[in-house]
Amino acid sequence: MIDKTLATDKTTAPYGAWASPITADQIVDGSVGLGQIVVDGDTVYWAESRPSEKGRVTIMRREANGDVAEILPGDFGVRSRVHEYGGGAYTVSDGAVYFVRDKDQRVWRLQPGETPHALTGKGTARYADLMVDGARGRVIAVREDHREGLAEPENDLVAIDFSGGITVLARGDDFYASPCLSPDGAQLAWLSWSHPNMPWDGTSLWLADLDGTGAPAPDPTNARVIAGGGDESIFQPSWAPDNVLYFVSDKSGWWNLYAHADDLAAGAARAVCPMEADFGRPQWAFGMSAYAHLETGGIVASFSQNGARSMGLVDPIRGEIQILGTPYCEFDGITAMGAAVVFISASQTDAARLVILADGGVDSVVVRHSLDFAIDPGDLSCAEAVMFPTAGPTAGGGGNQAHGFYYPPANRNFTGEGPPPLIVKSHGGPTGQTSDAFSLKIQYWTSRGFAVLDVNYRGSTGYGRAYRRMLDGAWGVADVEDCVHGARWLVDQGRADGERLIITGGSAGGYTTLSALTFHDTFKAGASHYGIGDLTALAKDTHKFESRYLDRLVGPWPEAEALYRARSPIEHADGLDCPVIFFQGLDDKVVPPNQAEAMVAVLKDKDIPVAYVPFTGEGHGFRQSANIKRALEAELYFYGRVFGFDPADDIDPVEIANL
Repeated sequence: MIDKTLATDKTTAPYGAWASPITADQIVDGSVGLGQIVVDGDTVYWAESRPSEKGRVTIMRREANGDVAEILPGDFGVRSRVHEYGGGAYTVSDGAVYFVRDKDQRVWRLQPGETPHALTGKGTARYADLMVDGARGRVIAVREDHREGLAEPENDLVAIDFSGGITVLARGDDFYASPCLSPDGAQLAWLSWSHPNMPWDGTSLWLADLDGTGAPAPDPTNARVIAGGGDESIFQPSWAPDNVLYFVSDKSGWWNLYAHADDLAAGAARAVCPMEADFGRPQWAFGMSAYAHLETGGIVASFSQNGARSMGLVDPIRGEIQILGTPYCEFDGITAMGAAVVFISASQTDAARLVILADGGVDSVVVRHSLDFAIDPGDLSCAEAVMFPTAGPTAGGGGNQAHGFYYPPANRNFTGEGPPPLIVKSHGGPTGQTSDAFSLKIQYWTSRGFAVLDVNYRGSTGYGRAYRRMLDGAWGVADVEDCVHGARWLVDQGRADGERLIITGGSAGGYTTLSALTFHDTFKAGASHYGIGDLTALAKDTHKFESRYLDRLVGPWPEAEALYRARSPIEHADGLDCPVIFFQGLDDKVVPPNQAEAMVAVLKDKDIPVAYVPFTGEGHGFRQSANIKRALEAELYFYGRVFGFDPADDIDPVEIANL
């Protein structure tokens, strides 16, 4: 029954059945992803991913006169697969572009006016975090070797001569990242860490002098650790124009900025602007940048307080910060260009865009929009930051409050009756963070009549180290409790329908989703995107970067095997009694397809409605437009069948067993 309500001039229709101006086609064909920024003089480069080109990532260039062009030939894509998540896949120096080609993982060089040529040979090596040491004619990079016979891939720091020769600069630790060369070329800094730590748990910041050839000076004691360790996370070492090394450390309990100088006592560093705020982020990918040095001596930095991001201008001498009055709530890839700063931004109502900001934040130029269409304000749902009570303190300590962002349904043409269905989103990681920045995929749901709660459960970043470590030993418990309690809290407030509660998530968020559906009876349906159902299988079969991640989140393997089984949804599938749809890339090396397939088989045997949507040629996350579209529409179709509404969209049916 559809009723035209004259008082509001809106059509009253079932939630989920609203006709939305935001289509899956627009999401995949009308948008691009904006990535790594590099500045070379007064020219700006950025990585651009294109779902319409099967997820190909290219490199774009904006010259000082404003001209914009793609610089890679159409048969070249740039992407690093080091750690599987990649990042830092290209750099630029004097107009020459050095990049990792997706197809072969070799390092290539593109000179202006020429075709690309390979610097590294064919083989089993992958590269990331590229930077140019122009004076010595080489590229410095992280290398990950997957040759046969190794117990696990071998990581080191290498120099690649422009002629193709390779020299090892540092090895011995399990992981390397963030090489950076001092402006005078005399010193090299980098990060390293080893199992079982992840980079947000404990990293070491190294500093070494370079001889005339660029190798560390002959004395092996010269390469020294100047900050960090097993229980201190260092993020983004970076040199100021005056040859002072800066970095972010969480030793105070917050990721704050520090400055190092050789005349300081061993291991000492000066806190630049102490705040109860996080200037760092979890280093899931290479090439991340949360601050940059201006030629004027100031530092433009983004930071998070209570989950909300801001950007400010730091005076490193006075230790003061001036908040820059921008309309944005997300800041990525911050890179200096003289006295200006270039970054990727987003607000609550505007999608990601590439921005050049000058004159202390007064003047700005939008270089590139990620969307090529506009959305009527009446169809936009803005995030409301919420904090809600959850379960008691975890083994990691802390209180019983969790955080998130609530989005009510919004459509200028439709309204519904009673409280709306609620989709609870659990972000990946699980060491990660969701923000209140505009998300077209969230708007896809809210414009069709769903409310959304995007949860920053205990363990999320942006709230200090104590909150981040509340998930230690409690993964599958604390995160799940926070999603459950957030949903119930909204039901109690009359802002969600308790009979139409849905939970969804990808990767680690998929594990939270499956755990919530298995060990609690709050949710009535769920969607797992390349999610984890079997912790034991994950501990035995995943990639090097995350192979010891669960030691801290769950317990050491195999000593804690009983706990792994106790928290694995696949081991307790008898408790799962509501419909679930699974989406899975068949080339996924992080969470292999057998995880989803095992859960699907159990639900089929139990006669519970279940759907499985596999994608050939996709890995951990979906990059191809056809698959992104199919996943969105299939999930909507699934909810329609489960909750008895007919989507307004024309969707190819999904095969649902037991329904």
